[in-house]
Amino acid sequence: MTAPKTINQKIKDLDEKTGWFYSDEFTLDESTKKYKEAIGLAKEIREDLKNLKNEIEVLSEDFTK
Repeated sequence: MTAPKTINQKIKDLDEKTGWFYSDEFTLDESTKKYKEAIGLAKEIREDLKNLKNEIEVLSEDFTK
């Protein structure tokens, strides 16, 4: 079983997916599939960042007590 991807790895993957739209490999037939993949990955990144923010806020509260 592989380890979950880090936020940085997901951002790199998203960059590659969005870069595809500007590449010579772009095809209209593949564009919907690639768009859905990119949106899903962006949602994962947003959720990861939200969780990280919450964790930082909890840690900050511990230090202010």
